[in-house]
Amino acid sequence: MWCFTVYMALCSPDHAKRSFYRSVNSIFGKLGGTASEEVIVHLVHSKCLPALLYGLKVCPLTKTDYRSLDFVVMRFLIKLFCTSNSVIVNECRMYFNFRLPSEIVPTRSVKVMLKLSNVEEV
Repeated sequence: MWCFTVYMALCSPDHAKRSFYRSVNSIFGKLGGTASEEVIVHLVHSKCLPALLYGLKVCPLTKTDYRSLDFVVMRFLIKLFCTSNSVIVNECRMYFNFRLPSEIVPTRSVKVMLKLSNVEEV
């Protein structure tokens, strides 16, 4: 029972969201308004998104978890592009090829499961 409780605590996306917010706020704090949106999106994609996605590919996530993770990314984009219009935010997201966690994690999970199934057969 204790092991299951620890496993579920580790698979909670709350820690991942805190790490993402911490690293995004660090980038915003250091760059402020001096860098372009393209530079900030690239930095967040390469430095902060891995902090959000780390370890989630092996966790059983619900639709609510995916929506929560997507919300974190959408809030960052809303802050970056200074708009709350979801159509504009989604257009900017598509322009910068910034995928949501609900699009990334399932494909990564499938890859991990395929690798694990191949290891067990050998």
